[in-house]
Amino acid sequence: MRQIYYGYWLIVAAFVAQFVAVGVQNYVIGPFMIPMITELDWSRAEYTLPRTIGQIVMAMTGFFIGGYVDQRGPRGFMIAGTLILGLALFLLSQIRELWHWILLNGVILTLGAAMVGNLVVNVTLSKWFVEFRGRAVALAAMGVSFAGVLLTPLATWAIDIFGWRVAWQILAVGTLMLIIPSALVMRRTPEDYGLHPDGRSEEDVFSGLTQTAINDFAQSMTRREALGSATFYWLVLAFGLFTITIQIMLLQTVPMMTDAGYDRTTAALMITVASVPALLSKPIWGWLIDDLQPKPLASASAAITGISLFVIIYSAQNNFLSSLVFGFLFLGLGWGGMIPLQEVIWASFFGRRYLGAVRSAAMPFTIFLSAGAPLATSYYYDIIGNYNGAILIVAGANLVSAVMILLIRKPARAVQP
Repeated sequence: MRQIYYGYWLIVAAFVAQFVAVGVQNYVIGPFMIPMITELDWSRAEYTLPRTIGQIVMAMTGFFIGGYVDQRGPRGFMIAGTLILGLALFLLSQIRELWHWILLNGVILTLGAAMVGNLVVNVTLSKWFVEFRGRAVALAAMGVSFAGVLLTPLATWAIDIFGWRVAWQILAVGTLMLIIPSALVMRRTPEDYGLHPDGRSEEDVFSGLTQTAINDFAQSMTRREALGSATFYWLVLAFGLFTITIQIMLLQTVPMMTDAGYDRTTAALMITVASVPALLSKPIWGWLIDDLQPKPLASASAAITGISLFVIIYSAQNNFLSSLVFGFLFLGLGWGGMIPLQEVIWASFFGRRYLGAVRSAAMPFTIFLSAGAPLATSYYYDIIGNYNGAILIVAGANLVSAVMILLIRKPARAVQP
């Protein structure tokens, strides 16, 4: 009887790691905003500042993470990151000054999350899966959406019942309990353990069924080669314009909705409304990615995301709750394809052998591109008094991204499908 392929356990571990790392970094930040700025007398721009700083920290950390993951695997990095992340979350419950918030949330928490989250686990999964890469990354990325389904309302409830300081402590304990076991499961590559990508057997190797994985490895581009390709920079720009949406909407949805007259429970529920289709659509996106071309799918995902923002702004300002719910459902559908499509396109364009180094080289460019977006949105609010114009600009950026993705060509050395 054939044993369960170890890569499947990595999918489960990556699901949990992303659920926690992305959840505590992004999905809970909105519910904390009003209680914290009310007690500590901060502006919304001041509250948002750590997210901009955090993007820079993420870029710098990511640049060094990738090569390490290629050479030594993710486990040690993830254990260290979990301890840093748990400590930062606990200390957030003790803050009194703005600089405490900036240091802990913008630097230390982001550092820990970077060592645990998307880059580390998705690079690892892309080494364990080639033919079924879309499905593997999509299933693991369901953890990101599940954070919106569970963590956003849970954080809102904890804040309203126990206060925001105790809520941060609850998140700290949960982080340690969930990620440490997940980190211990992670491994570098299947070849290290006498296995083949996608769970292929020796018989599959002899019959030629692993040729796609062999080509993927043999034609992989190094970091230097990738940086010398125009495709690298077009991908950075296109995906940078695409991914700023999630940073802004996770941060601003709750305050935007409460400003429009909705209560905090309804406002937090909109994140859940978006997260459910994002969660449920990910396996479908993954299946489509493996059987179809990923570029048109990524373009469609970006376009859906952009259109949904127009619907959300119009509906919120006119108190059309039914169309507002539809807008957030549509937003979640677009978000569902964001992570798996991005990861599969990077891996299919540049190969898996040096993927950690290549992806980490892209992070500074991508994150520096989007670092100012959350801060600019809050600053826009502080000046204008609403979020409408800022979010409409983000919607337009997603539509531009959709067109760009369609036009990007694979680098010359990449294996053609």
